[in-house]
Amino acid sequence: MVKLEPKSDAMIGVYGGTFDPVHFGHLRTILEVKETLGLQQVRLVPCAQPVHRGQPGATVEQRFSMLQKATEGLSGFVIDPREMVRDKPSYMIETLRSLRKQFLQQPLVLIMGGDAFGDIENWFQWQQLFDYAHIVVMQRPGSQFERVNLQPFLLAKLTHKSTDLARLNQGHLYFQTVIQLDISATQIRQKVARHESIDFLLPDNIIKYIADNDLYQGDLTAL
Repeated sequence: MVKLEPKSDAMIGVYGGTFDPVHFGHLRTILEVKETLGLQQVRLVPCAQPVHRGQPGATVEQRFSMLQKATEGLSGFVIDPREMVRDKPSYMIETLRSLRKQFLQQPLVLIMGGDAFGDIENWFQWQQLFDYAHIVVMQRPGSQFERVNLQPFLLAKLTHKSTDLARLNQGHLYFQTVIQLDISATQIRQKVARHESIDFLLPDNIIKYIADNDLYQGDLTAL
């Protein structure tokens, strides 16, 4: 696969989520997308008020701090606080509109996992996401997800060439193969609540942060 060399007008990646907590499953896959597509930077956007799930176990300030600690020393990773200052539920379309005002000329690439993409038709103003960004869906090696059940609107956006993402500022759908680690934040929260080890699932400084702040010690049924 052709790798695009970063340049001053190179692509900006956007990866939103609750990050409750951030773990290696997030970090490894995003690093692969960044390197393969030659993204100038990836902006990790912690969701303050999730729309499609319950309230996170950690506050948005704590999740922001964990993201900062997890990406220390990683070039091109930016923790973006714009959803933290909104006094309403977090909709990705509003985040992309805000980012487009900041990055007028650079291609924006909204990165998401296969599970999120499978539910995209339930997102607020989901078709308009393509007016502001490309969408890159991360998939496991050998997956043929892009060939299955794509409705005509999405099929018309599909490209099989990563180089197409750099030629336009928005509008394409692209599937990127990554090595996906089978780690979930839910598993981590449950292990913490059960006083089980979470070593090797997330960075050591995040494990320490969770312990120091007594995170995820609540009722297992709420996690």
